[in-house]
Amino acid sequence: MNKETKIIGVTGSNGKTTTVTLIYTLLKEAGHSVYLGGNIGTPLTQFVDEIKKDDILVLEISDHQLCDMYDFKTNISVLTNIYEEVHLDFHDSFERYVEMKRRIFNHHTKENIAILNKENKYSMDLVSSIPSLKLYFSKRETVADIFIKENAIYNQQGKIIDIESILLKGEHNLENSMAAILVAKQFSVSNEVIRKVLTTFSGVEHRIEFVRNKKGVAYYNDSKSTNNKATEIALQSFATPVLLIMGGLNRNIPFDELKESMKQVKKVLCYGETKEQIKEFCVRNGIDCFVFENLEEATKKASCDAEEGDTVLLSPACASWDQYKSFEDRGAEFKRIVNAL
Repeated sequence: MNKETKIIGVTGSNGKTTTVTLIYTLLKEAGHSVYLGGNIGTPLTQFVDEIKKDDILVLEISDHQLCDMYDFKTNISVLTNIYEEVHLDFHDSFERYVEMKRRIFNHHTKENIAILNKENKYSMDLVSSIPSLKLYFSKRETVADIFIKENAIYNQQGKIIDIESILLKGEHNLENSMAAILVAKQFSVSNEVIRKVLTTFSGVEHRIEFVRNKKGVAYYNDSKSTNNKATEIALQSFATPVLLIMGGLNRNIPFDELKESMKQVKKVLCYGETKEQIKEFCVRNGIDCFVFENLEEATKKASCDAEEGDTVLLSPACASWDQYKSFEDRGAEFKRIVNAL
């Protein structure tokens, strides 16, 4: 790979895959030669020899990968957010997890760019320790490089797009979109291209992915939600009554932080290693809950109980490894079951 190739790295507790895919799509639509890889599924080694001087490389980088990165350096690094209780089964402590995320800015100078979430406390705690040129996105603060105002996304030059025009739903996807726009603007991508992409981009597989509508019931696959925060974000994306399918690998992390997000949840259908723990949480909080051995049983029960206008949402809040090789396998199984109803 040519040393002059521009490298964009994206990490964070949530939103990485959607953000890198949006960045890739925006740059490609604008006519740039761009490659997408890393944790999103395509190993860099598969195409590293093809990358030329004027190409752009967009990489999703997990905290697991950052553990082994010492000499690696990006031109632009995006930190979508940092949340507690994510991958603490892998790291010794939350402080260790944050330190791994900090590595996305390794070897940065003031010539390199750091894109940060101004509303995320732990991201902002890193600001003083990195020398990069810092650009900020915010849903609420207009003292940022890109922000929400009057139900639209603005930067300091003016309005870019009305929120109602954006196909991706949910406040978290507004953050992902703003981070991607900030990157695109470093390559002079026009507002016209940004609007074209954001009005047609429907999201990434297994991330609040619409599966089908059957008898007035909408089914969504959010298998990528492997922690409480991701499931909380998914629940906040719906105004309809939700039948929530949860469960998976037991990391001994309590579900109490989901309580405030469960207000529109009609019932929980749980399975896997965490099923009894989820049941206990639901009983404690007055939420109807049904326990099953596997995803198929839970999905079929949700289909039987759902009424017109309801949403059946697979958003497990747990890793998949108790019964599946990956969250992708779990999501594919859910879609197979739903499409066979």
